[in-house]
Order: sequence, then structure tokens, then C-alpha cells
Amino acid sequence: MPLWFKSRRFSAVIIPSLALFIVIVVLGYGESIVLPGMLSSGSNRVQLMHIAPLIVTSSLSYSLTQRLVEAEILSVRKVRWFDTGLVVLTVGIAVSASFGVGEWMGSQEAIEAGRNTIFLTGLMLIAGALHAQAAPLAPIGWVFIVTFIGYRDFGRPWPWAVTLHPAGLAVTYFFCLTVFAVGLVMNYRIHRSV
Repeated sequence: MPLWFKSRRFSAVIIPSLALFIVIVVLGYGESIVLPGMLSSGSNRVQLMHIAPLIVTSSLSYSLTQRLVEAEILSVRKVRWFDTGLVVLTVGIAVSASFGVGEWMGSQEAIEAGRNTIFLTGLMLIAGALHAQAAPLAPIGWVFIVTFIGYRDFGRPWPWAVTLHPAGLAVTYFFCLTVFAVGLVMNYRIHRSV
């Protein structure tokens, strides 16, 4: 177990990235930037909370690829279960912090950051199970795609652009949880170390 913690860089990568994510959610939950739209004639306002989950997905992707392959192949411990637990714990902390800040500050954007972390982590796990090098790029690519072509017009996202949907949509939560569950299963079944 101590070898697994060291190889996954838990204290060096996961804990600082979660701390940074929480600080950004607390301090920047109402901040946004304006970017040009590619399909609409106007510009798109992008909440900082739509970008913040990339901190969590990037650190998890990095952590999951840090392996001691020879030791893990010979290990009697269930490394796949540890990795799954790491993902669930990390996402759980990020989501709890986002929802807590959202409820405390009355910020729908902070709640959206938690929901988007669930979706983007699932997307990262699915991409990583298909091709290890795609894991960190899939969430980043998604965020940029929905930023530039995710709106049909100003303030109205397309149905497929789930990370832009308002926080209260139950269908979006269900979809995000489904993507996360599929990602966990695929990451467990197609474990890159064995």
C-alpha cells in the first residue's frame, strides 16, 4: 500500500490539485471570461467553473499513469481497486467541495463545477481505457469544443453540451453519472498496467 501511494503521487499531485480546485471554486465561483462564438454571431461567456474541473481530471490522469509495472504485476494486492478508489475519493472530495460552496454562497456555477467534474472524469477514464495518451486530452478537448460551438445562440447551450447546462437539470446529472460509471468500469476492466 505505501508503494502504491508513492507511485500514484497521492500526496505530491492529488492533494495539491484538490486544494487548488477548492481554492478556485471558493474564490472564482462567479467569475467568467468572454470568448467569441464560432457558430453564433455573438460572443460566449465562459464561467471559470467550467474550466476548473480540468485541474482534477489532469491530476488524476497523471496519477493513474504513474505505475511500477513490474511490482504491480507481481502484487497480491488489488491495484485496480486502489485506483478505482482513488478516482472515486478524489471526485467525491471535489464534488462535495463544489456543492458545499454552491449551497453556502448560493452559486449555481460552483455546483456546476462539481457536476462537470463527474462528467469530465468519466470522459477521461473512457478515453484512457481506449488509448492511454488520450486520457488527459479528452476533457480539455471537450471543454474547448463546448466553449466555441456548444451554444446555439447567446446563453442557450445545445443539448449535447452537458457541461454548459444549468445546475438544476436532473437529466444532465443522470447523464454525467452514467458517463462516470462507464469510465470507472472501463478503467477497471482495461487496466493499463497489466
